[in-house]
Amino acid sequence: MEKFDAIIIGSGQAGNPLAKRLAAEGRRVALVELACIGGTCINWGCTPTKTLVGIAKNVFQARGAAKYGMPLKKHTPDFELVMQRVNHVVSHFREGLENALRQTPNLTCYHGKARFAGYKEVRVQLADGRFTAMTAELIFINTGARARVPDLEGLPAVNFLTSATALALKQQPNHLIIVGGGYVSLEFSQIFRRLGSQVTILEKSSGLLPKEDEDVGLLLTRMLEGEGVEIRTDATITRVSAGAQESVQLEILSAGKSSTLQGTHLLVATGRIPNTEELGLEKTGIRLDGKGYIPVNSHLETSQAGIYALGDVKGGPAFTHVSYHDYVVVADHLFDQQASPPHNRLLPYCIFTDPELGRIGLTEKEAGEMGLDFSVTKMNTSAIARAVETGETTGFVKALVDNKSRKILGVAVISAGGGELMSLFQIAMQGGLTYDQLRDTMFAHPTYAEAINNLFSPEHLQPGIPS
Repeated sequence: MEKFDAIIIGSGQAGNPLAKRLAAEGRRVALVELACIGGTCINWGCTPTKTLVGIAKNVFQARGAAKYGMPLKKHTPDFELVMQRVNHVVSHFREGLENALRQTPNLTCYHGKARFAGYKEVRVQLADGRFTAMTAELIFINTGARARVPDLEGLPAVNFLTSATALALKQQPNHLIIVGGGYVSLEFSQIFRRLGSQVTILEKSSGLLPKEDEDVGLLLTRMLEGEGVEIRTDATITRVSAGAQESVQLEILSAGKSSTLQGTHLLVATGRIPNTEELGLEKTGIRLDGKGYIPVNSHLETSQAGIYALGDVKGGPAFTHVSYHDYVVVADHLFDQQASPPHNRLLPYCIFTDPELGRIGLTEKEAGEMGLDFSVTKMNTSAIARAVETGETTGFVKALVDNKSRKILGVAVISAGGGELMSLFQIAMQGGLTYDQLRDTMFAHPTYAEAINNLFSPEHLQPGIPS
């Protein structure tokens, strides 16, 4: 059995920087990856999907060029070229990371399947079928999560897609049906609609993005419907079956009435589940929670000393930036530096539709349920000079402020570059600035940032409503 100082299982956005940091500190490190270096983000998540978002936006804007005297001769792009571009970007990111890891002293990468054989003992089945055994005082689990497949009658018998397999399509769907109304669903629905597919979203709740405030979900719904996406809410799927000519057919119950929907492709976007069931965690004494995630403490250490869990596999918000910050928390803990406990961190996130949603802090709904004394301020993106000048006026900026401390409690931005504008609020919130300090800051004109000057003007502030 080969002895290392540290073993990292999974090369996601926490595992990779941790491997390089530990190696730089002189530790002998083994990094084990089952699939592709870079994990979900680079291979099946952020990198390919945001590349598709950019391509779809270019196509959408090109179609609008007719009003400036430049009509298109062809209204649908070459799907093969689209996917070639996506694969090129993914390969560029992945190969860069592979080279960086390969050139790191003290770091050995293994391509294979890792499974615990005992407490702090790992057995790896390599890609060529051989096995190797290793042990270390420090072990880090960064195996991520995958698409959850719902228990729908008939689903296993049809060729359904997930967010990962949709990226391997060779031909563009004629009619894509998407089950679920969350982040993945919204992004893929707009991508494929703009590329020329007919798209239908089926959501069992009364609206899209049920965890967001109603005005957020409503605006995004209207935006997608305005581009031709069909959205059916309060829709329960009772059965899935194969239709004629390799199509898929869904039986739906809504408002007590049954209906049938047929499409060429079915994308399941109903959440994620952790990759823990094949790790052999029972050999370590680590117990999972009811959903299969690994519970951790404030240092991201499991119930077994010296074994840590980072990223999606530990539960909580499944975002790349959370995984990277998990690396920061663990590295600071290991090297005796001051770290912010993960439960105290301010969580930003985005939905990369066009325009995109940038979110941080409390929603109106959450602030009301907490009984806070707060006010709400809101202005439409169409009131921002830069938005008018660029012709991207869909959306709004909304902020919640505490009436006593005058500090910002939460922000929702739907606009072009909504995530970037949200990040300005994030820095202000982390720095403890009051909303009037932010309001009186001089921003460059004409930028989206200067909307902050008008957003916090007294006439926009309205009392929040407790739940």
